[in-house]
Amino acid sequence: MEILSAEGNERFVLLDGEYLPQMAELYRSAFAGEPWNDDWSDTAQLMEYIKEISGAYNALNYGLLNGERLVALSIGMIRHWWEGTNYNIEEFCVTPDRQGEGIGTRFMALIRTDIRKRGIAGIFLQTDSDKPSYGFYHKNGFFDLDTHVSLYKKL
Repeated sequence: MEILSAEGNERFVLLDGEYLPQMAELYRSAFAGEPWNDDWSDTAQLMEYIKEISGAYNALNYGLLNGERLVALSIGMIRHWWEGTNYNIEEFCVTPDRQGEGIGTRFMALIRTDIRKRGIAGIFLQTDSDKPSYGFYHKNGFFDLDTHVSLYKKL
């Protein structure tokens, strides 16, 4: 873990493999309830998912610690594209008992500051338009891509 900044009891850090169990538990708790209702009861499946996305090529995983507790998480990677280099967020969440306190907005601001220092041009992410996260991202300066569409085919 590398500490990027600290203020009071709060530390903004780059997460490493040591934090995988906390990352998985924060992710499970953030998406278990409304409106997501994701069933991550299979801990082995959850751990594989978190290891996969947090260990991707050019991974860039941020955390916000309150004391030793992980209260916010951004799992992503640096992606090079013809328009420039982006930070692609795969998963972003705040622990449910701390949501609504401004932690997500503060955490996103810390991420923006750090990626600017790294010379990264922008942040790309996907979310569901019918979830509260959609409004959160708009509030934090994100906008819809008019021509970008996500596609899926169930097999």
